[in-house]
Amino acid sequence: MSHPWGWIVFGAVIATLLALDLGVLDRRGRVISTREAAVWAACWIGLAAGFNVFVALTRGVPAGLEFTTGYLIEESLSVDNIFVFVLLLTYFRVPEEHQHRVLFWGVLGALVLRGLMITMGTVLLGRAHWLIYVFGAFLVYTAIKMARERGVSVDPTANPVFRVARRLLPLTEEYVEDRFFVRQEDAAGRLRRLATPLLVVLLVIESTDVVFALDSIPAIFAVTGDPFIIYTSNVFAVLGLRSLYFVLAGAVRRFTLLRPALSIVLGFVGLKMLFDHFVEIPIGISLGLVVTVLAVAVVGSLVRERAGRRADGPAGR
Repeated sequence: MSHPWGWIVFGAVIATLLALDLGVLDRRGRVISTREAAVWAACWIGLAAGFNVFVALTRGVPAGLEFTTGYLIEESLSVDNIFVFVLLLTYFRVPEEHQHRVLFWGVLGALVLRGLMITMGTVLLGRAHWLIYVFGAFLVYTAIKMARERGVSVDPTANPVFRVARRLLPLTEEYVEDRFFVRQEDAAGRLRRLATPLLVVLLVIESTDVVFALDSIPAIFAVTGDPFIIYTSNVFAVLGLRSLYFVLAGAVRRFTLLRPALSIVLGFVGLKMLFDHFVEIPIGISLGLVVTVLAVAVVGSLVRERAGRRADGPAGR
């Protein structure tokens, strides 16, 4: 699958699925129901699982385990991203019926940008392997910073892309259906091409994903050095992000232990990169640790929430 035809076939399949997604879900502006989003999320996860089996059969079990570990790391970090997307779309008051469209194009742009970042990372590590220690140190720093944070706060107005867009782009006052650009007459009766606020939202989401990728992409380099596995696991994780957003947008706050769990995962991956030359950790152990930490975080969050409800019960009577 590392041959050019493998990349071409994979790209053609993903392009077909994206076209189907856009044509079916976004053929007209509408609110995506939780049930519909859950079906699509299950489809994307099922496709990732099927591809994982294919990788294991064609390239061996270790390669399959690498894909699984990379996918779980990327998907768990994507769930953390959902909270930020909720804040952004709420801040900009994007109508619910247009949220899927802006997330679709945001994800499409993310696939291109992540592909460029993965290519750059692969080339850099190929020429200067010592950079893996830089990546490792950065992930450890990120893990410590994430562990100390008590919550996620986002100020879209502080985003440099937002500031540049507001300064340089002629914008309409309001959203115009689900369009990014429109033509409107000015005071002199001349038609002008204007951007809508939806384009600004897209640019902010795109730039935010780049920041997230600075954490997730170095992490997967600790799992495997195969560019094909790195990119395909990223693609499958990111593709399911839109559907997961509509499934988890209202419930993501319930996973209070997710960020501490992610800090543990990133810290482990960072240390793995730092001590790569001295200690070789089997991929099976890495996968087991990632699965265990994430499972404990999810179950622990739900148990914690239920205990909180019970504690508040008598007081509310």
